[in-house]
Amino acid sequence: MQQYTVKKGDTLRRIAASKGLSVSHIINANPWASDQPYLIPGQILYLPSSPRRRYEVQAGDTLDRIAAAFQTREEAIMEMNPGISPHVLPEGRVLVLPPSERAGIVQLQGEYGYRQMKEDIRQLAAFYPKIETGSIGESVLGKPLPYVKIGEGGKHIHVNASIHANEWITTPSVMRFIEEYVCSLQCGQRWNGYDPVQWYQQCTLWVVPMVNPDGVELVQEGIHPGHPYYRQLTEWNGCRRDFRHWKANIHGVDLGDQFPAHWEEEVQRRGKRSPSPRDYPGTAPLTEPEAAALAAFTLETSPDAAVSLHSQGQEIYWNYRNYEPKESREWSRRLGQVSGYRPVKLEGSDAGYKDWFIQHFRRPGFTVEVGLGKNPLPLEDYDQISLDVGLILAELMSL
Repeated sequence: MQQYTVKKGDTLRRIAASKGLSVSHIINANPWASDQPYLIPGQILYLPSSPRRRYEVQAGDTLDRIAAAFQTREEAIMEMNPGISPHVLPEGRVLVLPPSERAGIVQLQGEYGYRQMKEDIRQLAAFYPKIETGSIGESVLGKPLPYVKIGEGGKHIHVNASIHANEWITTPSVMRFIEEYVCSLQCGQRWNGYDPVQWYQQCTLWVVPMVNPDGVELVQEGIHPGHPYYRQLTEWNGCRRDFRHWKANIHGVDLGDQFPAHWEEEVQRRGKRSPSPRDYPGTAPLTEPEAAALAAFTLETSPDAAVSLHSQGQEIYWNYRNYEPKESREWSRRLGQVSGYRPVKLEGSDAGYKDWFIQHFRRPGFTVEVGLGKNPLPLEDYDQISLDVGLILAELMSL
């Protein structure tokens, strides 16, 4: 049993991932950890030894089949089991298995936060020359808001994620698609039946993977005395210490209600007059730096279509007050066909990014609600959600 001192940014999931443990292993050794919503820097955890997976060789087994079944490499199995032969595996022999491996840069190591996203973008841009990166502006707390650009085609497509803080699973989902896209492009391979070379030549993809980084950090890590908004956030949250339900930015403004599309009617509908975890539209449209930066970036790039990723519901909203072009309905049907999501004609909602985009440009815009359940969605759903996101974007670029 070793001691570990909690650092800023640590969560149970992040520590477990870095130490090869499960969250339950850590909680069993530190029962108090399940009674508080967040770890506090300086706390000491007791970490048990990392348990090893084991496997009993079955008749007909080969090393490559075992490696494939447990998502690891043959060489890694041999390193952990000195003396075994890759050609002869005695039936009944118990093998010690290394951790599963997934090739690639974008990985879930607990909650996927702003720091990991920035590092992943840096590594992707360094490894794949087809990627261009930059910033659209800054958050309230001064975090740069990165964008990723891929492609040289005349059809421009915009994608944004994590407008709502507790919907942060949309960020690693679109980040994984970015990596798989450029990896397939560089290797000359198809992606789930699609041709990335065609995408690259015909489309320019613009992605803002985390619009609300301050809010995401709040949901994932909580706050402690010394945070510049500690007193206000605690008050706005009803003195609750748990912020996992929080949707707004760090000002308590819901960025999903910040856009100039019948904003005044949304204010009346919501009824929120002061900062809140959700649904407070602010004092006017685009008062918040994140929303203003996203709108300015959209105006600058003038996309032919836009997707805003949210969670949850497995639905695709494609209309807005009859401002949408006639092809929007059919496009939503195609996107729903490849993903299994349900196209929905939504009424009674204003001031969202998709609403503003459709109203301003009269071009196809979509809000995609990924996954099912309660936000934040469980990490166990990530693989399926990231595939859903990829298929939707792949189909949109292919239309």
